[in-house]
Amino acid sequence: MEENFKMVAKTLFGFEEILAKELLQLGAQKIEKGVRSVSFYGDKGFMYKANLGLRTAIKILKPIHAFSVHNENDLYNAIYKMPWENYLSPKGTLAIDATVHSPLFKHSLFIAQKTKDAIVDKFRNTTGQRPNVDLKFPDIKINIHIDRHQCTVSLDASGESLHKRGYKTATNIAPINEVLAAGMILLSGWDGQCDFMDPMCGSGTILIEAAMIACNIPPNLMRKEFAFERWQDWDVDLFEKIEASLLNKTRDFHYKITGYDKAPSAIAKARENIKYARLEDFVHVQHEDFFKTRKGGHQKLHMVFNPPYGERLNIDMQDFYKNIGDTLKQNYPGTDAWFITSNLDALKHVGLRPSRKIQLYNAKLEARLVKYVMYEGSKKQKYMK
Repeated sequence: MEENFKMVAKTLFGFEEILAKELLQLGAQKIEKGVRSVSFYGDKGFMYKANLGLRTAIKILKPIHAFSVHNENDLYNAIYKMPWENYLSPKGTLAIDATVHSPLFKHSLFIAQKTKDAIVDKFRNTTGQRPNVDLKFPDIKINIHIDRHQCTVSLDASGESLHKRGYKTATNIAPINEVLAAGMILLSGWDGQCDFMDPMCGSGTILIEAAMIACNIPPNLMRKEFAFERWQDWDVDLFEKIEASLLNKTRDFHYKITGYDKAPSAIAKARENIKYARLEDFVHVQHEDFFKTRKGGHQKLHMVFNPPYGERLNIDMQDFYKNIGDTLKQNYPGTDAWFITSNLDALKHVGLRPSRKIQLYNAKLEARLVKYVMYEGSKKQKYMK
């Protein structure tokens, strides 16, 4: 049997709790939450499973060595001593990225360069050959993390960020990150047991992520490659077995997922992405201005969206956010409405009291995910029933 080893799943700020929950549901062991990360234990098959199945992870790292470091010579010597032949052939390729939180070192690029020098020198001195740097398709991608005096060396099991699911053929201006979209939907508590709407759907990311959550479809099935596929211990049979086991857990969905956008170009892009993701049976988009729409029927509606907040469109924010509040209040009874914004001033103009506010980041912008509950009838009537 494969031995369990420690791994670290990187995520966005505010998603640590839901990522830990995802890992627990997948079957991870010894789960510990950090800041923008969750550590856990599993075997090689579970590493494959985590990369395929986690919605809120950006990257899966496999730590292989840790040591104290006080200067650049400590770093070089410790990296040089590592058994790199276990991970890379003398004629192989590598890429290195570094993250530094230490008063000892100022530049992550310098750390990456020093690490590369140590590995290359080790191979040249022991075999007479040396690996080359390949930033696009390396045989191994190495992650160096220095926190004060502690250096951790990890293998990057994912490669490109896991938000690159592989289903997007077309994007809009400033499309929402897929991991951010999935995390918002999971934080909103949507479980696929009612209708879902994104009234400002852009290129369809939130709709696609919602459909995959509803049907329990693994988010990263369509990726072209994971970094671990180039490792020396790559096991294609095990990977296909894990992939099949995840696909066996998909489920039926009996409600509607609807998207609106007032830009015809956005609707065209959303349709293209939905088709490429093979979700046309579940997701329907229409060319509509949300402010001119109303909810049909009395069934519960769950709404998650990403309105523009001044970074993307030249609009009157005060008026725009007031229209959001008015439309929800007048036209969407029986709706739980969630949206994210980094325009914290504009929130004041919605004219409704949010029942929840969650701090997140959209790229580097501090944002809030807010919830507004639109009751059928008045709130007073709701509590008198």
